[in-house]
Amino acid sequence: MTSDAHAVTSRVADVPLSPHFGWAWWLALLASGGLVALLGYTLISVTIIGVGVWGVNIPYVWGFDLINYAWWIGIANGASLFAATLVLRRHDLRTAVNRFAEGVALFAVICAGIFPIFHLGRPWLFYWTFPYPATFQVWPQFRSTLTWDFWAISTHVIVTSVLWYVGLIPDLATLRDRARRPIVQRIYGVFALGWRGSVRHWAYHQRAYRLVAILVLPLILIMQSTVAFEFAVTLVPDWHETRQPLHFVATGLAQGLSIVLLVAVLLRWGLRLGRYIDEGDVDLLGKLVLASALVSGYLYIDEIAAALLSGGLAQEATFARMTGEYAGLYWTAIVYSVVIPQLFWFRAARLSTVGGVFVGIAIGVGIWFDRFSIIVGGLQTDYLPSIGRGYSPTLPETGLFLGTIGLFAALLLLFVRFLPVISMFETRHDEHEEKSS
Repeated sequence: MTSDAHAVTSRVADVPLSPHFGWAWWLALLASGGLVALLGYTLISVTIIGVGVWGVNIPYVWGFDLINYAWWIGIANGASLFAATLVLRRHDLRTAVNRFAEGVALFAVICAGIFPIFHLGRPWLFYWTFPYPATFQVWPQFRSTLTWDFWAISTHVIVTSVLWYVGLIPDLATLRDRARRPIVQRIYGVFALGWRGSVRHWAYHQRAYRLVAILVLPLILIMQSTVAFEFAVTLVPDWHETRQPLHFVATGLAQGLSIVLLVAVLLRWGLRLGRYIDEGDVDLLGKLVLASALVSGYLYIDEIAAALLSGGLAQEATFARMTGEYAGLYWTAIVYSVVIPQLFWFRAARLSTVGGVFVGIAIGVGIWFDRFSIIVGGLQTDYLPSIGRGYSPTLPETGLFLGTIGLFAALLLLFVRFLPVISMFETRHDEHEEKSS
């Protein structure tokens, strides 16, 4: 490796190889670790006592568990779709954001997988959703959405992990070669799979990377639609609509992009990676977030127009969600996910660290309220009169949600500490092209 190539990525490589990482990282890890402990406590409570500790009841049999599942899946799908598209398009933005975008997708789907398992009530029997050769010939009900969740999450974890890992292999070899401690060299060497940077290795790597990226595109669209079909295939008036898959895909993409933007500006500021995540990258990310917010706004307008053109109970159910007991959730979702991102019409807001954090969090919160509005607010009106009961989350449900946020943050912090958050081989490739042009 030449000295120029070494210098190009020295800042990125020094981060995971540094023996010390600063007090701010330890403080953040301690805070997220506290939330992970809260997650463990709530999961143990649900396992021992049962889902009766949640606030769900007839007719609100789905509460925070499905809201948060759909929310995390949206983040995972949006980030994966974005990263895979950049790989296939060979866009310059991939160098700056692809590595941690893939990490965001993987960590989000890990958080999402917790909810359907514990929603079963008997989480230790989750393998029943898998069509294993059962002695008693009791096979899964393939029309059950629980079985759909199993295939969606397992496929998502496998494909996202492979995409993330294949992209890491050349950089793991770089860390192996630069590490000074033998134990660190061995660890990175095992995961680098004997990478030596030969022409043959690069040819196989690029083919595998693009092949996995190609697989991601249809799988992500299918899996996000599968989450939407969990509502659309029911007979609940406000859910039984063909617009649900498009709504979940588009808002999920906006959600994923907003979290990628949030992580990008925080890494750029916290790790001083302005050379690798430059103003042009942040500006383009801001524009993409703005465009996705406009698409979400169009879908909200389409929802209102469809309700006006429909009739009977379907129209009544949609307007009940907009004006009824949970109307605040619906309009809060629009304000946070559509109105606030309009700040990005101004370039100064797109380039601002505070602006990126504010808008990124706002869209994430807005889409969470959107999922709350659809799942809980959509159950207000049914074909049969419901009992007069509302839904309010309990402390264990809230703790479970906060715990998954802590788990996501902890995984992201550990990723930042031990692995390169910027693709070093892509950075060297771009630097070489700039010098040769």
